Amino acid sequence: MASDARALATRLADLSDAALARTLAARGVSPQAGWHDFFDAAEGLLEQTSIDRALARLDRDSLISLAEGVRVQGRAAAALALLDADGAPYAAVTERVQAAEAANPDAFRALPTPAQPTPAELRAAAAAAERAFTTAGSLADVLLACLHTPLARTGAGPVSAVDRRRLMDAGAIELADDLEELLASAAAAGLATAQEREWTVTEAGERWLEAPTPARWAIIAEGFRAALPAGIRTPENGFLAPASWPGRYPLDLEWPARAERLHHIGSRWGLFGDPRGEFPWTAALRAGERADAATMAPYLPAEIDRVYLQADLTAIAPGPLAPALDLRLRSIALRESRAQASTYRFTAASVGAGMTEGETAESIRGFLAELSLTGIPQPLEYLIESTAARHGLVRVRADESTGRTRVESADAGLLDAIAVDQALRPLGLVPDAGGLSSRVTREAVYWTLADARYPVVALDAKGAAESINRRAVTAPGVAPATPEETYARLIATLRGGHGTQGEEGWLERELEQAVRARAEIVVVVRMPDGSERSFTLEAAGLGGGRLRGRDRAADIERTLPVSSIVSVAGA
Repeated sequence: MASDARALATRLADLSDAALARTLAARGVSPQAGWHDFFDAAEGLLEQTSIDRALARLDRDSLISLAEGVRVQGRAAAALALLDADGAPYAAVTERVQAAEAANPDAFRALPTPAQPTPAELRAAAAAAERAFTTAGSLADVLLACLHTPLARTGAGPVSAVDRRRLMDAGAIELADDLEELLASAAAAGLATAQEREWTVTEAGERWLEAPTPARWAIIAEGFRAALPAGIRTPENGFLAPASWPGRYPLDLEWPARAERLHHIGSRWGLFGDPRGEFPWTAALRAGERADAATMAPYLPAEIDRVYLQADLTAIAPGPLAPALDLRLRSIALRESRAQASTYRFTAASVGAGMTEGETAESIRGFLAELSLTGIPQPLEYLIESTAARHGLVRVRADESTGRTRVESADAGLLDAIAVDQALRPLGLVPDAGGLSSRVTREAVYWTLADARYPVVALDAKGAAESINRRAVTAPGVAPATPEETYARLIATLRGGHGTQGEEGWLERELEQAVRARAEIVVVVRMPDGSERSFTLEAAGLGGGRLRGRDRAADIERTLPVSSIVSVAGA
């Protein structure tokens, strides 16, 4: 066991920081592990409980290879630091494999290869495409809500009950449990990311929102495949037939539930759903090809690019509106219903919100003129004009000379109302040269006033109106921490410990442990004439390059130079 620990310590030390971090992450090592050097790390990774956890992460094929004692060709066991330089399992690993096989022999037997799926029926394919279309719409609603207000996460990770209820009330999801699967799909495709205590949308997520449904599906499908565990992937970049998934990680007690959840997510996106057959787009994806949205497109509802604008300030879309058009229409109108035919309602607040996001009366009229099959009704024209006339009565700008933010308006009564509005007290607004000023930033003052329904506009340094986007988008340079970043401190500690080359590092470690335990050890020392002599000592101290210990046979205390010690063993 000692030689295995020594060999593993050397192998770990020879890894690059990135490879070492990946190994630690794969083994589930805590970044706060109390290891001081690579010998500590090797002994920790060769502990029984640590090996058992690693075996649970291995697929059935790797377990069978380990049990048969053959040189393991797969990368799974090697990535988990279970194999030596020759590809053979360490002795401690072999012992735990034998124990696991005795307790669960079925886990180490190959399963029959399931029959290859046959082409699915047209009716099942149409139903799968309809599910994918509906799911894409639900995810779009979730991401759109997340753009404006990030979804809060609880300490355990799921989205808060408040935000779940908010999305259910808005019609984005039917059941509270749907949300986690939608966010898992978004994260796998790089559309959203969980940062600390909230979910935010990435720039890729913003682009996805404007893409047509077939392109949306293709992005999600490829992200789903890329996120599948290695044990159900194939060398061709595809994945195994779902029928074989439940038995792929036989020592992982949580795997059956996880496999079922993955299958359910795939079914939501139209990848699975026919127990007797396989859809053409799934077959291509499973074979390792790019997601083929063209084969699904004929089954999807046709998207439209026109609506009927009504005199009652509503817009009726007689079919599913193209995503980019739907996205812009919803920036100036409230969607009241979502189905094959959707209804949108214009209000002063919704049009004002669009103007707050950068729309103008001219841009809104131009958009609606192109979108409408019936022109722009007079009531809607009046609503746009009246909202535009009122919008911008309150102006917010940064005062570079004082470093404060100024709030100005030609309407003195409106300024008085702002000054006494209790909802605005956190801004600390004070009278200042015919207006109000605050120490808070311009953006924060602007959005606080906008949320309080004041007709506010932001001005740039030249006094021109400027659009401020509040969308909670992940900054381009911000990404989840990599394993190398997560384990940077631990890796630095390990590299700052004892060396692993030759016997020197190992001997020093053995001597330190013996002194710490006041253990009785047998020390072989090379004498000045080249001969070797053994001493049995009770290790007492180590320092200045010398080992001090009590020789009970001679009943004296000896001091031996560490540089002359050839080997150390327990007495």
